[in-house]
Amino acid sequence: MQNFSPKINAALVQNLVASQFPQWTNLPVQAVMPGGWDNRIFRLGEQMLVRLPSSLEYAAQVEKEHKWLPRLAPSMPLTIPEPLALGKPAEGYPWNWSIYRWLDGESAHSGQIDNLCDLAIHLAEFLVALQNFDSAGGPSPGKHNFFRGGALTTYDTEVRQALVSLKDKIDVFSAIKVWEEALLTTWDGLPMWVHGDISAGNLLVHDGRLSAVIDFGMLAIGDPACDLAIAWTLFRGESRKAFRSRLDLDTGTWARGLAWALWKALITVANSVNSSAPEAVTATRVIDEVLVDHRCR
Repeated sequence: MQNFSPKINAALVQNLVASQFPQWTNLPVQAVMPGGWDNRIFRLGEQMLVRLPSSLEYAAQVEKEHKWLPRLAPSMPLTIPEPLALGKPAEGYPWNWSIYRWLDGESAHSGQIDNLCDLAIHLAEFLVALQNFDSAGGPSPGKHNFFRGGALTTYDTEVRQALVSLKDKIDVFSAIKVWEEALLTTWDGLPMWVHGDISAGNLLVHDGRLSAVIDFGMLAIGDPACDLAIAWTLFRGESRKAFRSRLDLDTGTWARGLAWALWKALITVANSVNSSAPEAVTATRVIDEVLVDHRCR
């Protein structure tokens, strides 16, 4: 069942909406491009969107978002997704699915950013608010969020395998040093809320400014280090300094954040068939950023 991939298209979404939410039957359905990996996204009319998990491993995230996003929203300084309806399996589609309010904006990956330092500050303020929200009853890291907020040791084997395959392409000695230094540190504080996938693609910008944080499928409580990886994937120079200065976290947590950024970049490059593919080129740049930053500390 885990490898089952249902055919998800506009016709399926139209049928699901019509059978479960007839008040929206006549609204047009259009695929949002580029599409997501964890979820397939469709615009429903002008004011809503539909998100359907693409496979079983993402299905548990639906009810989690419906439970926690309405609780988090009033305390967040930026807009986050607003669940409007929870759909059930039907029409050959086997998992729960969601209808959300549409949020205007473009991803920070492709949208116009007027001032990256300003964006870094506002994102840091968002993370502070998220980390300070009462974590009682929150979900612990696990399979539902690929252990984001958990221990780096979960990915130790994966990192070392990637380093072996990249031994002729990167400074493996320095990369191992970054990784092993991070493994020596642990989060000793109370569990904090983590978004789990703070990336340019999950930040919306509107009129050149950060307006929303989306896709909370990796949401959990634990070690906040995983949310720091964007310091090396999006920010650099003054914007990285601005981001870091607004977050009151110890050096060990920043070391683990550096390692989270390294992990994702390593596996992206190692698993890429074409080293000149955009994602591989970006990941290689991140590896360089991580290693340079580590040497300069």
